Amino acid sequence: MFSRILIANRGEIALRIMRACKELGVQSVLVYSEADRDAAYLGLADQAICIGPARPSESYLKSDRIIAAAEVSGVDAIHPGYGFLAENARFADQCRESKMEFIGPTAESMTMLGDKAKARQVARRARVAIVPGSEGPLEDDEEAFAVADEIGYPVIVKAVSGGGGRGMRIVHDAQGLTNALSHARLEAEAAFNDASVYLEKYIEKPRHVEVQVLGDLAGNVVHLWERDCTVQRRHQKLVEESPSPAIGPETRRELCKAAVRLARVATYSSAGTFEFLVDEKEHFYFIEANTRIQVEHPVTEMVTGLDLIKWQLRIAAGEAISFKQREVREQGAAIECRINAEDPENGFRPCPGTIEHLRIPGGLGVRFDSHVYAGYTISPAYDSLIGKLIVHAPTRDEAIDRMLRCLEEFAIAPIKTTVPLHRQILDHRLFRQGRVHTSFVEQLG
Repeated sequence: MFSRILIANRGEIALRIMRACKELGVQSVLVYSEADRDAAYLGLADQAICIGPARPSESYLKSDRIIAAAEVSGVDAIHPGYGFLAENARFADQCRESKMEFIGPTAESMTMLGDKAKARQVARRARVAIVPGSEGPLEDDEEAFAVADEIGYPVIVKAVSGGGGRGMRIVHDAQGLTNALSHARLEAEAAFNDASVYLEKYIEKPRHVEVQVLGDLAGNVVHLWERDCTVQRRHQKLVEESPSPAIGPETRRELCKAAVRLARVATYSSAGTFEFLVDEKEHFYFIEANTRIQVEHPVTEMVTGLDLIKWQLRIAAGEAISFKQREVREQGAAIECRINAEDPENGFRPCPGTIEHLRIPGGLGVRFDSHVYAGYTISPAYDSLIGKLIVHAPTRDEAIDRMLRCLEEFAIAPIKTTVPLHRQILDHRLFRQGRVHTSFVEQLG
């Protein structure tokens, strides 16, 4: 095991990684921006180093400053968390070239799976169904029209280097395609410095189901079952749960087997996620891979009892996975609500500011992953995530009731949050029945 690692991230995921390190006897070094200088979690690290101003482009995305901080602090490895540089293959190479391990997959695997067009090729080799669409990045608008005519409308334009719903547009007819391509390219260029886009058939009213996998350096791959991430807004996940309430046992088995095949073809090591759309007849299609730890990883931890961050560290340090697939059993049901500093009643307007009052729910089977506290100031420079509220119970109905109790107990002021929306979602008849789809939130009105 490593003796000392650097955490190249901030907020709740930095604290989550640091906690895993402490339990493994690994020292942690945190980097931080000037905006995070007063964050309480910095005091829990063995060392903290300022790497620049609030703007991510001058701090958390500045790979040379992170590498310099790692060299000065004498770490063995760097954990990127999620977001920022977590899926940057060049950063992974920089870490290893500097004689420090990157806690994640190889740069080759990241490149193979991080490019959505190349990931589709991996799926074909793994004999996994993909949504019909272009073979790779679109050369021009003329090719886009030809592909759309072949597969039929509606279609969806996606950024090749995309994520989080950015660089993505749904098109219902030919008249809207040119405008959608233009906007998607502009957004992709701004967000990812890559304007490349591709085209897929848009599946209406699908479920969004992902499979968590672990792979080690010896070639062992196991899945840790699935998470249902269907409840989302503009492709941003709001509620995640496991197991999925909408797929049968046979579909579930085949879905998880497909994820393992994908990981093996990509020679994948570390924790990773393979995402699928599932239609109303339970046909599933691979859409993308996330070559990092996911925001919603606690859902899987709650139902399997496995610590995914610790396993990332062990695998990066050269340990083999010590359990067999048949030993990975799910117990009960888990649900996660992402609590964001946003106002759902006003177009999800971000609500940065200082938290003056905070009451966190508790009790059996309740977990709140967060770095905030009364007196903490939410910066407008970063993502609006305040924390992740996770519950676990013997059955899904009990988990829903537990989450509703926790949401009622949760109190924060004066910041506006998504808590009222979560209450509305979980208490909705269609959610209770497991009959939602990816446009469910937009239809709540």
